[in-house]
Amino acid sequence: MRRSLAAVLSAAAACLLVGLAQPASAADGDEGFTIKDPRITESSGLTASRQHPGIYWTHNDQDTGAFLYAVDSATGETVATVTMTGVGAPRDVEGIAMGPDNQLYVGDIGDNLGGTWEHVWVYKLPEPKELKDQSVRATQYVVKYADGPRDAESILVHPKTGDVYLIDKNEDGGHLYAARAPLSPSGTNMFERVAPIDLWATDAAFSPDGERFVVRGYLGGIAYDWNDGKPQRLERVSVPLGQGESVSYSADGTKLMLGMEGAGSAVEAQDAPGGSGGSDSPSSGGGSGAAADGDEGGSGLRVEYVVIGAVALGLFGVTRLRRRRS
Repeated sequence: MRRSLAAVLSAAAACLLVGLAQPASAADGDEGFTIKDPRITESSGLTASRQHPGIYWTHNDQDTGAFLYAVDSATGETVATVTMTGVGAPRDVEGIAMGPDNQLYVGDIGDNLGGTWEHVWVYKLPEPKELKDQSVRATQYVVKYADGPRDAESILVHPKTGDVYLIDKNEDGGHLYAARAPLSPSGTNMFERVAPIDLWATDAAFSPDGERFVVRGYLGGIAYDWNDGKPQRLERVSVPLGQGESVSYSADGTKLMLGMEGAGSAVEAQDAPGGSGGSDSPSSGGGSGAAADGDEGGSGLRVEYVVIGAVALGLFGVTRLRRRRS
């Protein structure tokens, strides 16, 4: 039965995507790039380096070790692989963010079983000053949610304060969660719900000045004003079609970089919200995939994108189910 379902979904996807989906940009640098490293098949997080211009850090959501990859956006090649030590065996790494003082934060926060794990983890490590293959010791933080376990794929770190935030992944919309205090490596760090997020979130990122943040999903995104920790929705953000799992601002804050899962995956660039392409209109955002009014919780999605999204997510679900049962 699962094999038949996968065949039907594959055929439907092929028919629907022809003529509707446009290829993502694969130009150099902040105009977009393609990840060429064959080891990176499930890029699930993305963040721009502050020390190394044009470098973006990414990771697989499930890997054979605690690896981070530094990808040169000018070439798409991996220029350094960092192995995190002191963190045990990662379970489901879904996000990465750059904090103050060039500290990388990694969210081992996924839970494909719908939120059944009692706790998840956040790792922190200094971004290497030299880009080469190396091991770097990380600090591991135990994380729980005040209102019970949940699946999450989005980690944000405020670039000025260093406060850590998570967003749970929920089809009906999620919530922004904040730690009660600065993270402690001893004991449990409790995250509390602080604001609703009107999206089925797969990643999120702060702007470099900390004044805004963007949340993305499979079919659309939303930009928020940070508003001193009381987020206010600003505008819709378009995203490329497919299994979109990552978003980052460019280091200078002028671009959004939108990544995908899959081997040889593209990272598409578009003007950051509030820039020349940031007006809240059907043509805003400049993305090549979903319509600009495509936040999953809204009613303005065109029918074809709903169908494409359903097919894409169906294929994703079948693949995950097979992998979990294999």
